[in-house]
Amino acid sequence: MCAINGFTFADRQKIEEMNRRTRHRGPDQTNCWVGEGISLGHNRLAIIDLSERGAQPMWDAAGEICIVYNGELYNFQELRRALEPKYQFRSASDTEVALYAYREYGRDCLAKFNGIFAFAIWDARSRELWLARDPGGVNPLYYFWDGQRLIFSSEIKAILAHDIPRAVDREAFSLFFELLYVPAPHTMFLGIKKLPPAHYLRWQEGEGIKVERYWQITDWSTLTDPAETVGRLRDLFRNAVRDQLVSDRPVGIFLSGGLDSTAVLGAVAERGGGKIKTYSVGFRASRDEEKFNTDFRLARQTARWYGADHHELLVGPDDLARELPAIVWHLDEPNANATAAAIFLLARLAKQSVAVVLGGDGGDELFGGYPRYYYSALIERFQKLPGGAQTIVRRLFSACGYQKTADKLGLPPTMARAVAFLCQKEQALAPLLNREQYHSGAASSLLAAQFPLPPYIKQDFVRWFQQLDRGSWLPDESLLRSNKLTMSSGLEPRVPILDIRLVELAAKIPSRWQIKVGRTIPGSFVGKHLWRQAIDSYLPPAVKRQPKRGWFTPTAKWLRQESLRSTVNSILSPDRLAAEWFNGDAVRQIWREHLAGGYHLNTIWSVVMWQLWYEKFIKKL
Repeated sequence: MCAINGFTFADRQKIEEMNRRTRHRGPDQTNCWVGEGISLGHNRLAIIDLSERGAQPMWDAAGEICIVYNGELYNFQELRRALEPKYQFRSASDTEVALYAYREYGRDCLAKFNGIFAFAIWDARSRELWLARDPGGVNPLYYFWDGQRLIFSSEIKAILAHDIPRAVDREAFSLFFELLYVPAPHTMFLGIKKLPPAHYLRWQEGEGIKVERYWQITDWSTLTDPAETVGRLRDLFRNAVRDQLVSDRPVGIFLSGGLDSTAVLGAVAERGGGKIKTYSVGFRASRDEEKFNTDFRLARQTARWYGADHHELLVGPDDLARELPAIVWHLDEPNANATAAAIFLLARLAKQSVAVVLGGDGGDELFGGYPRYYYSALIERFQKLPGGAQTIVRRLFSACGYQKTADKLGLPPTMARAVAFLCQKEQALAPLLNREQYHSGAASSLLAAQFPLPPYIKQDFVRWFQQLDRGSWLPDESLLRSNKLTMSSGLEPRVPILDIRLVELAAKIPSRWQIKVGRTIPGSFVGKHLWRQAIDSYLPPAVKRQPKRGWFTPTAKWLRQESLRSTVNSILSPDRLAAEWFNGDAVRQIWREHLAGGYHLNTIWSVVMWQLWYEKFIKKL
């Protein structure tokens, strides 16, 4: 991966400054090109064809079309063979394949691409600038448009090199505190947008901009043969891993201890080629916090099982406090996920020996791995009971202290159910946030507009719920956080499970094949039922026996330890916390409750990360 930068006017000094701000994404080479009314910049992380022939900005042989490209085309060799009879290639890079695919097919080339990418193409023939982002939203792409200037970059900090207003997007403020991330097309900056996944943006001189979707799942037919589907999943996964191992530099694996990253390791090991480098992160924790290292220890066992060259890192509260400013800078936007420091530091370790890492991202969203899918399926089962039986079950839950669960049992298969699982509660947020800035229901309205309920919803709500997560939470929180924090060290993350062929097949799988209500591994539930069968041969016995666990850090307890407690005390102090945006007394009250043993991690951490972002990017302290 790399960094791409550009804008629709000529200014060499500005494009060079944008390149400087994104150099961490492409530490191997930096170049720019400035022409009449256009400036393009590129920071290169050389992965395929390390020679100068792969340098960018890259022009076609006729000198008419120029590309700056960030990503990987996994089917570039196949595409190249189709193009070679007509075009003479000068490099072995996938970038040049993308360039000539555009020359041959125009914007229809996107239908032929299988990969992770964000790129800009300048077509001098029509004086048209064309930006595109991959279907899964793995690679970020931002833009600013004020009716005259179009400015774009892989990271917001480069766009801020220009003279543009720095202000908070109030809608994004409400969205962030409800969802704990900022969903596309918003960013926390007023006027700066994310180009959504599977979209392109076209700018032409004198015509302004146009943003259009170029890909979406249209085939929602339901598969009918589970055994055949298992075989197809296995074959597609093997092919995806094979394709994503193509690299002229060393490749490693982020090994979490869970099913998905273990399967990636198994599929890589199946191909041979010597010891595989794996990387895992755990937490320096007291004895009562060792539960947070269960997967860390399991990853160690898995690495031994496969004879991997395993590397481990332990992270503690001091590390989190020390790295917070750098994490906020690299994220560009506030992100309330407390795992950020672990990813940030693990990437730094891995970069010492590899340039690419494969991960297990996407398995839960594609194959029903999250508890919210299981509980939604349980609600479906509950709502089929006779009315009297429903009343008895609700009373039992209430009597046992599970009132929140009892309330959710009545939720219909609509956005209201999804919001109940995904969003922070209004009654918790409203006292903390300035009432002039916070508007409740922002997330529900936005997600309802972006993900309308399809015809099959009455038969399989969970299937739509997974699609909602794949379209919003996955690209805008999980993948964005992973990309920014690994690329902070110039380390390219790849995601084999999110191969477009697997995504399209997974969309056809009925949730009853994925989630087995009432059939459990001790201490958990069974999701990913079909996926487990597909990857069974890659899972060591110890992994097969494990229940589903989320990847959590001991941050809630770390906040009560001196290094992190003093940091947060300072951030939330009356002379520092932004009074325009927060009710400081209420924020500090829940902070005191947390220190006294209560649990307010999500709320406290979201305020902390937003305040640090505000100081860094808006107040420019």
